[in-house]
Amino acid sequence: MPEPRSRLPALFLGHGSPLNALQRNPWTRGWAALGNALERPRAVLAISAHWYIEGTAVTAMKSPRTIHDFGGFPPELFAMRYPAPGDPALAARVQRLLAPLPVAADHEWGLDHGTWSVLCHLFPQADVPVIQLSIDATRPPSFHYELGARLQPLREEGILLLGSGDVVHNLQSYVRGHQRQVPYDWAVRFEAQVREGLTSGVHAPLIDYPGLGRDALLAVPTPEHYLPLLYVLGASMPGEAVRFPVEGMDGGSVSMLGALFGS
Repeated sequence: MPEPRSRLPALFLGHGSPLNALQRNPWTRGWAALGNALERPRAVLAISAHWYIEGTAVTAMKSPRTIHDFGGFPPELFAMRYPAPGDPALAARVQRLLAPLPVAADHEWGLDHGTWSVLCHLFPQADVPVIQLSIDATRPPSFHYELGARLQPLREEGILLLGSGDVVHNLQSYVRGHQRQVPYDWAVRFEAQVREGLTSGVHAPLIDYPGLGRDALLAVPTPEHYLPLLYVLGASMPGEAVRFPVEGMDGGSVSMLGALFGS
């Protein structure tokens, strides 16, 4: 059995552009500050928007590769490596927690940019083991929330649960360039609804987020960047306080909001 230790947080981060891996800005400085403030985890279980497949799988290799799952960015980004070790024993523990759901032990995927672009700021030495859990694209939002709840015991075992996506993620409306873009009204309203739901502890509207109306449809045109939040929400404890250590909107339509459950 794992040694007793304090409960680790459940953390959601808006990861935004892959370029954040290279940049120093208010968001990446916030991630670095979090890494310095958090109790050092035994390992990280990451749920990234970018491993969105049919079925549930967990990376089970000893040395996960760094995946550059994007295009059109500078060579320095493709040269980046995040050589954190894997944790096959933790992968097996995840399989047991989620049983009887079949969870494949994956030896091909690795760490995609949704994971390493934030972890390179949280834990820049890449010395904390990391595994990833896939997001099953065939399942409804309630399924992902329930999986988060079943993963909750890991928080007592020295594991940091990390969801990486974006509460608002509409690239069709995204404004590129160096000038600051005023956020769209619908993006601001939807992010505010999410914050209110997280703070109040009323989870049902956040799980059934399409029911929040037109703002939700614009903010979440596809579900993969929103669903990691539901894993973190599911892994939170009843009545547990939430704080927002990172905030902001990039390009008018990508939320960089972070949410931390627990100290």
